[in-house]
Amino acid sequence: MRATGRTVTAVVGAALLIGCVSGPAASKGPAASKGPAASKGPAASKGSAGERVLVFSKTAGFRHDSIPEGVAAVKSLGAENGFRVDATEDARAFSSRNLARYDAVVFLSTTGDVLDEAQQRAFEGYIKRGGGYVGIHAAADTEYDWEFYGGIAGAYFQSHPAIQPARIEVEDRAHPATSHLGESWNRTDEWYNYRSNPRDRAHVLASLDESSYSGGTMSGDHPIAWCQEYRGGRAFYTGSGHTKESYADPAFQQHLLGGIRWAVGAAEADCRPEKGYSPLFDGTAESLADWRQAGPGSFSLSDDGTLTSSGGLGMLWYADRGLGSYSLKLDWRMASASGDDNSGVFVGFPASDDPWSAVDNGYEVQIDASDAPDRTTGAVYSFQSADIRKRDRALNPPGEWNTYEIRVEGERLRVYLNGVKINDFTNTDPARSLRDGHVGIQNHGAEDQVSFRDIRIKELPARTGAQGD
Repeated sequence: MRATGRTVTAVVGAALLIGCVSGPAASKGPAASKGPAASKGPAASKGSAGERVLVFSKTAGFRHDSIPEGVAAVKSLGAENGFRVDATEDARAFSSRNLARYDAVVFLSTTGDVLDEAQQRAFEGYIKRGGGYVGIHAAADTEYDWEFYGGIAGAYFQSHPAIQPARIEVEDRAHPATSHLGESWNRTDEWYNYRSNPRDRAHVLASLDESSYSGGTMSGDHPIAWCQEYRGGRAFYTGSGHTKESYADPAFQQHLLGGIRWAVGAAEADCRPEKGYSPLFDGTAESLADWRQAGPGSFSLSDDGTLTSSGGLGMLWYADRGLGSYSLKLDWRMASASGDDNSGVFVGFPASDDPWSAVDNGYEVQIDASDAPDRTTGAVYSFQSADIRKRDRALNPPGEWNTYEIRVEGERLRVYLNGVKINDFTNTDPARSLRDGHVGIQNHGAEDQVSFRDIRIKELPARTGAQGD
């Protein structure tokens, strides 16, 4: 296959159509034919295993009158989405034997000291064996003298102003708790200030714009929802959920559902702390000024800041500068139910309008869940397969967002899918080098629709010799 020409950038209605430069995902010669389908693994059936959730709402301090609405909302979400829900205020439920029945425990506006020492030990053991935690609102006003709990909650409550409207800035739009939201979310609630900032320890999903309301005390960096892998388990917290009205709000219901699905392992996301990244594409037309396009096909820019491929073969590449040592993160989603949406992320190629330059001189990290192992999701295309077992466990199914981290240091290229390392490749080809090159995203063909958002980069110190994880 070969590129057929260049398209012209055009604006049609609200969508920005961008023609792009690319080499095809399928390389020249016989390798272009598809091999046997890769195993889909659990990603294809996540959320269908009948997970079980315990809602715990005991209070030893202030009691929120929205607790009954919260319990009812989680039960309704369970009935609609295939997981069972039990609810209790009896701390005796926190025994090792009983907790083993549950995939996650939801602390719903608990307050004060709600567990004794034996119950605390049982919960610690449950988390260390892979259990899930979901904290809602006053879960941060709970167990101040229990260090383990403070760590899993992420931060303790300090104070709050009056209930009022505020604007939430959504920082991660790939996590299932926030993937349904736009770049900002306006809602009314009781907005907690916290005793510490969880950003260094947890992955912040959303933060409050303190200029949008009165009473914020966190100096302009005010996380309000976050997630983290914690001592063997998963922990999600949202500071929203004070008001009864919250639990009737479809957007907040979806926020809770996404947090629960991630906590029980029915959905995957990168919940490692993230700091120091700069946007290459932030969802705006202005941020595409440093990107170039050639080859057939295009990407459409939607109002929600998502780029979606159309036609091809083509590639949109970042032309402002070459990159040598960096961590590139981006979110992507396949459209078709089969996962046979061919696309990829190219790295390490020289500036060129030749669509084969990236193929012949760089490397492609593939997006396509239905091809041969060395040219399917997470593979360094035609050079090295991903670890298929790890890939299948980490991969969300078509229609859901995934996050890649592509980490390039020297001639070493590592691929993380939703926070899990699935490929570790070292270039030994003297005709190629990862030490200086460009990055790009591919639009493969008329039948392939892959969407991208939030492309960001953190440049790393140049290193030589062996690199650790």
